[in-house]
Amino acid sequence: MNVVLVEPFFPASQRQFARALAQAGATVSGVGEYGRDVLDDELKGWLHHYEQVPSVTDVPALTGAVRWVQDKLWVDRLEATVEAHTLAAAQVRESCTIPGTSVRTAWLCRDKPSMKETLRAAGVPTAASAAVDSAAGAHDFALLTGFPLILKPRSGAGASGTVRVDDTAGLDHALGVFGGQGVESIAVEEFIEGHEGFYDTITVAGQVTLDFVSHYFPNVLEAMRTRWISPQFVSTNRIDTAPEYGELRDMGARVIAALGIETSATHMEWFFGPKGLRFSEIGCRPPGVGAWDLYSAGNEIDLYLQWANAIVSGTTAAVPTRRYASGIVALRPDRDGQISGYSGVDELQQQYGEWVIDASLPPPGTATQGVEAGYMANAYVRMRHPDFDTLRGMLDAVGRTLQVHAR
Repeated sequence: MNVVLVEPFFPASQRQFARALAQAGATVSGVGEYGRDVLDDELKGWLHHYEQVPSVTDVPALTGAVRWVQDKLWVDRLEATVEAHTLAAAQVRESCTIPGTSVRTAWLCRDKPSMKETLRAAGVPTAASAAVDSAAGAHDFALLTGFPLILKPRSGAGASGTVRVDDTAGLDHALGVFGGQGVESIAVEEFIEGHEGFYDTITVAGQVTLDFVSHYFPNVLEAMRTRWISPQFVSTNRIDTAPEYGELRDMGARVIAALGIETSATHMEWFFGPKGLRFSEIGCRPPGVGAWDLYSAGNEIDLYLQWANAIVSGTTAAVPTRRYASGIVALRPDRDGQISGYSGVDELQQQYGEWVIDASLPPPGTATQGVEAGYMANAYVRMRHPDFDTLRGMLDAVGRTLQVHAR
């Protein structure tokens, strides 16, 4: 099979998709924004050809690059694994008659109000939401739904650009910020109270063949706004044994059918609280922030390769062991500036070293990143353990003890 992979170089995790496709037997052609000279020899070895474009979200440029490849060999699949690239890739698939995720599906997974409207029509509970292009529209929604509300870009990913507003003054301030950024339309949603997590799958012909559940501690919006918190997300190994996950799996299958997802990775955010289970954001792409690394370590499989097998041969043969729960704890510096050092490393290594998957502790002198930069900015530790609750306790201990100092 001949596969075109969009942007194999950046972010760094993209190389794993190129590696897995080559390992699954595909002939891989890369299209990306970076010059071939920055690709290392290992990545070049996985790529049959590499074509540079000014932007992979520039549909005419991406179309031209794919047509150039099509002139040389038959292209069976065109794959994009970054949220911002999925819609452009779908548009190119359509114009170049390549199978894969449709424009409709990609659009629904990018445009939050349309996504939620489609899910509600299919009987999948979601937050009340609307697309608004004026302050009056936002205020009308607030009168109908009540506060608090969530405002976000219509096509954003994760917590990027997302704000909570608790009253009319807060709404007006947030609308002013969006207006100052030149945003013409935003998604405004009911705030859903409850615990937050995500449900990730690999689907083949619309059927789930592999699935995983992770939990956020605390919820994302709080985690990405509060410096002193060392936030975690933890993948459970109880998905097959705890009956509570049955409802999540059933609703996930309904989401996949409603959005027309066929052979793809998926990433589905959910909340569970007083109003029961509610689905939030849906992506027809893999999760970010190294979640697949945690799934692979916890289940003793190469999930990137299983995704590639789904693309190349339409099957995922590996069975997750569910042997370990696995998770990450993000470690924030005590201030912005440059990292000056760490404390608590030796103590934690001695106590928990056998359960550490890996860690990132940037050297002194490294510039810090803002809290909103996410779980893998600055420093982090990833761990696994056979017992979910024990793992949570270990990650808590790391968050309390391993301090990142900055100056």
